[in-house]
Amino acid sequence: MASTTEPGPTPAVTGREWRAPAGTSVLSGLVAAAPGRPTQASHAPFDGSLLGDVPVCTTDDVEAAVASARTAQRAWAAVPLTERRAVIRRFRDLLLQQEPGILDIVQAESGKSRLSAFEELADVALTASYYERTAPRYLRPARRKGAAPLLTRTVEYRLPKGVVGIISPWNYPLTLAVSDAIPALLAGNGVVLKPDSQTPFTALLALKLLREAGLPQDLFQIVTGPGPLLGSAIINRADFVMFTGSSATGKAVARQCGERLIGFSAELGGKNPMLVLADADLAKAARGAVQACFSNSGQLCVSIERIYVHRAVFEPFLAAFTAEAQRLRLGPGPDWDIGMGSLISAKQLETVTAHVEDALSKGARLVSGGRSRPDLGPLFYEPTILTGVTDRMLLAREETFGPVVAVYQVEDDAEAVALANDTEYGLNASVWSARHGVPMARRLLAGTVNVNDGYAATWASHDAPIGGMKDSGTGRRHGREGILKYTEAQTVSLQRLLPVGPPPGMTNERYVRIMKGAVKLMSRFP
Repeated sequence: MASTTEPGPTPAVTGREWRAPAGTSVLSGLVAAAPGRPTQASHAPFDGSLLGDVPVCTTDDVEAAVASARTAQRAWAAVPLTERRAVIRRFRDLLLQQEPGILDIVQAESGKSRLSAFEELADVALTASYYERTAPRYLRPARRKGAAPLLTRTVEYRLPKGVVGIISPWNYPLTLAVSDAIPALLAGNGVVLKPDSQTPFTALLALKLLREAGLPQDLFQIVTGPGPLLGSAIINRADFVMFTGSSATGKAVARQCGERLIGFSAELGGKNPMLVLADADLAKAARGAVQACFSNSGQLCVSIERIYVHRAVFEPFLAAFTAEAQRLRLGPGPDWDIGMGSLISAKQLETVTAHVEDALSKGARLVSGGRSRPDLGPLFYEPTILTGVTDRMLLAREETFGPVVAVYQVEDDAEAVALANDTEYGLNASVWSARHGVPMARRLLAGTVNVNDGYAATWASHDAPIGGMKDSGTGRRHGREGILKYTEAQTVSLQRLLPVGPPPGMTNERYVRIMKGAVKLMSRFP
């Protein structure tokens, strides 16, 4: 079906042309692999050019990586927190100093726009700053109320878990590899990271910078190779696991962690809704929807894939949103004016194409987009808007993870909330309203809800926890929870003068009478 509003031609890419960055062979030497391992090639989504090769690790390599990280961790845990913080501070400074080269690697591996790549760098730098600043507050020993006033001195200590296993995806190869490692390292842990096979070099570059900043050589290890094999091996040996990926894989991770009785945290899939209320600023909502739906080509867990619009503003919003989407510039390379890059792989392009074609074959209406763009590169797909999407279509409930959004008209706010919550997911949501945004947000079953923003407001609020409800995950990153999950709480109580129990020479009956009065007295105080 043809678009009802045909998009104009995408402008030719101008400015510095795309070229694959050099130096990946040096980075591949940082992989924790035994000599002589076979290698796997990594290719750039923009044009399929070869970026480099990394070793294909085995379970033996994982075992060796965890063992060396565990040895280094024991020494690292004894290093004063001031020194651990200094390493993270220097790492942040190196990130900012080496921005162009880092962005080149991120773009080369992921195919995203320059701006989306910079957002990753900025997020990691801000995460480093936040935890470097707040770690002393979260990790310092804390006095707790003892069993008996004056007689019991109780202190809660925070001990590192040991070795944290991180399994990170391809869509945010810097943020999702490093922002989880930073609080783990500050808390005194070692780290073994398995980055996605499509994006190994970004993680390896981050490791290089961490070591330049003073991180001990063996404390942070990276293994590369097949996810199911290496991921399972990490879970079998680590003391805590941080996983970001699909809900199906997350459940498998949970089962394996449960067998070992180790903790884990997981950010999983989403089919995230956006609500446009009758009093919304439509121009701002349209611009916000473009960012929420098409940033990183829609390949982010918190991306908006469903928009529910009050009937009073449906037509003007749809027109404004379509116009904004058609102004979005596609292309490869480092030009800052490019608004959207490519998809990561042929598999993602196949999924996006299948969802759109399935919806159109079953009666959906294509408002804009709906085409791949081989003239720009092998994996480009236009930002796509559809209406008339029903539950018979794959697009209605399955996570597309691409630049495709379904827009629905609703009669009132109650219908919008009911439809937004009618999903197995609960990761992110967005509400646009001049006066009713926060009350509406409180009615949505999602771990993060942004009012008059798509996803960035909550994601960039590093002091607040983020994560998913329902099938969208468990545990949280950011804030207090984001560092304390990498620790064990240890309670130490010092009892003085009298024991907790009948003192010598006192009968049990008399002790109980005295304690009953004491309990009544203590219950009056917080």
